[in-house]
Amino acid sequence: MARGVPKQVLEMLAAVPLFSACSKAELRRIVGLGTSVTVPPGTTLTKQGAVGREFFLVTSGTARCFRDGLLVARFGPGDFFGEMALLDQAPRTATIVADEAMELLVLDAREFDSLIDDAPSIARKLLKALAARQRAVAAVHD
Repeated sequence: MARGVPKQVLEMLAAVPLFSACSKAELRRIVGLGTSVTVPPGTTLTKQGAVGREFFLVTSGTARCFRDGLLVARFGPGDFFGEMALLDQAPRTATIVADEAMELLVLDAREFDSLIDDAPSIARKLLKALAARQRAVAAVHD
């Protein structure tokens, strides 16, 4: 998928805080590792409590996000979820279900690990993004 990556997909990925410091070439590399997936309406994309191993970028369609059975968010084109699963493979905090047919860019933990191993410059940018995110969370709780 790396060649001919739609500009819109690169822009969506660049808006993900975890990847926002990456260059266009690095973003193309990330997209190239991911898999474009089409899912039908009603597909459960994540299940609360299940171990997570994938990151999802919504390129078309919509989904609903439930926590403890309550609707807490909706996702549409440009939205993303599951980024923390790339790092810790911890249990999912929500269940996400496709409302309609969706196109997704999916990056699993294995693909992410190979990216980190093969591209230290991307790894450093990701670590900086995570540090900034952690500092922002800490500032809110001070």
